[in-house]
Amino acid sequence: MIVAHRLVLFDLDGTLVDSAPDLAGAANAMREARGLVPMALDELRPMVGAGARGMVGLALGVNPGDPGYESLREEFLARYEAAMLVHTAVFASVEAVLERLEQAGLPWGIVTNKAERFTLPIASHLGLDRRAAAIVCGDSTPHSKPHPAPLLEAARRAGVEPGACAYVGDDLRDVLAGRAAGMATLVAAWGYLGQGEPIGQWGADQVLDEPAALLRWLQLP
Repeated sequence: MIVAHRLVLFDLDGTLVDSAPDLAGAANAMREARGLVPMALDELRPMVGAGARGMVGLALGVNPGDPGYESLREEFLARYEAAMLVHTAVFASVEAVLERLEQAGLPWGIVTNKAERFTLPIASHLGLDRRAAAIVCGDSTPHSKPHPAPLLEAARRAGVEPGACAYVGDDLRDVLAGRAAGMATLVAAWGYLGQGEPIGQWGADQVLDEPAALLRWLQLP
């Protein structure tokens, strides 16, 4: 069976790996240091995709532009970097999809807004760096998603035309970036998804209820 797409790109947090426990851990460490009760993972999980901004905003009620935000952001990043490999793992059901893609000879890569200082150690720890056709981070190009530059760079590194790529992500900016890059866009409904409009309104080509749905969409048995 002919597969129309020759490269599958994945967002990292919430799509490829479950990093919520370690990101929430950093946020709760900050709360505990200030005498605050830890928040439940389910409370923090939806904002994981927003990174430090989302975590600091939800955990401490301080947002960009507020007094003290930058120092809190740096504290969060330092705490996270020191303990970001404790619980983070590839979603088990996604691992099975990656293995099937590899068996079919269909390369895959990673495009994330996460900075290289975090992404590359995680990819190495999980063995993803040895398998991915490309890994493009939030600071790998002059722009981050929703700008299409990171996706176009990943396609360039993999040697595949953008129109022959599919991008899977769990945030509206992933869909916006993928569409701007001329790629098929798919929403990972198992991801963090944020707190914005319903995913059915994001304008993606497909909403994937489970990772295995990607294989069916690609027409891989």
